[in-house]
Amino acid sequence: MSDQRDPEPYDALLLLSFGGPEGPDDVIPFLENVTRGRGIPRERLEEVGQHYFLFGGVSPINGQNRALLDVLRKDFAEHGLDLPVYWGNRNWTPYLTDTLRGMIADGRRRIAVLTTSAYASYSGCRQYREDLAEALATLEAEGLELPRVDKLRHYFNHPGFVGPTADGVLTSLAGLDEAVRDGAHLAFTTHSIPTAAADSSGPAGGAYVAQHLDVARLIVERVREQTGVEHPWQLVYQSRSGSPHTPWLEPDICDHLAELRASGAPAVVMVPIGFVSDHMEVLYDLDTEALDRAAELGLPAARSATVGADPRFAAGVRELLLERAAAERGRPVERCALGALGPSHDLCPVGCCPARGPKPAAAGTDSPYA
Repeated sequence: MSDQRDPEPYDALLLLSFGGPEGPDDVIPFLENVTRGRGIPRERLEEVGQHYFLFGGVSPINGQNRALLDVLRKDFAEHGLDLPVYWGNRNWTPYLTDTLRGMIADGRRRIAVLTTSAYASYSGCRQYREDLAEALATLEAEGLELPRVDKLRHYFNHPGFVGPTADGVLTSLAGLDEAVRDGAHLAFTTHSIPTAAADSSGPAGGAYVAQHLDVARLIVERVREQTGVEHPWQLVYQSRSGSPHTPWLEPDICDHLAELRASGAPAVVMVPIGFVSDHMEVLYDLDTEALDRAAELGLPAARSATVGADPRFAAGVRELLLERAAAERGRPVERCALGALGPSHDLCPVGCCPARGPKPAAAGTDSPYA
């Protein structure tokens, strides 16, 4: 096998995702898993649960992960990469611990991990690493021989993520009425997080916002190159879920839509750059709530596609995996990254995206499972 296709030392890829309910009876138990230890009253869980019940109690995220698994396996096979791909979730079946237990039974000893979160933040990176550490601790207590797990680097600025996202914007713009198309604003949207978490994200702080802004600029430039039009744009936020007394990133997408309408913007395309797939925050917060708000305002609006199971994204994952494998073997590596920020680190340093409490995290320089 050539060096360019050599996955050594890895013997498996793990797709690690958030998870979501797959029926009405799953909704409240799923939300209890998500919010465990945070003191969220059941009344609030039932209120949020109504979003899921609008769609039969089913989140689209699991279905989209199954589609991504299929595309990853197809891409690997077509490029001669003999590496099995597994799937585990943080908050619903298939649970991460169960998946890792099965991987150990299959003889997997060095696992590359792809998370369905492209950016640096506590909830988007370190919390996944904490869940990996918790799962490994459980398996260690069972007397199992633990594998080493390595999380692939942030891929927000990899062409496999940027390209499909930019094409989604172009498709949405083309679907607008010609009279409003060239003047349409682009609202790049991502999950709001507490401002304190945003300020402390990444090794030096501020990475969460900076990374999203870098992607937005890349897409605006890609659209300009393709259409000759440089659209006005702004990074906005959605899906706030915390205490009203805690400052979170703003403006909210629905408030932004009202501001656009008041300023005379002829149309808007909402671009969910913070999300890999169309899970509930996209399906409800954008496709339902935000589009309804735009209709009330009389503002023509569209929502562009997430990368989902785009074959270019799968190809990007393969490139990230082989890049990391070569680095682990001590080979020279050319890391692919667009924009101004360059490629992210392989190992999260101590203090990166600090935790809410003193919890161990795997796949970092401070990992107890190196």
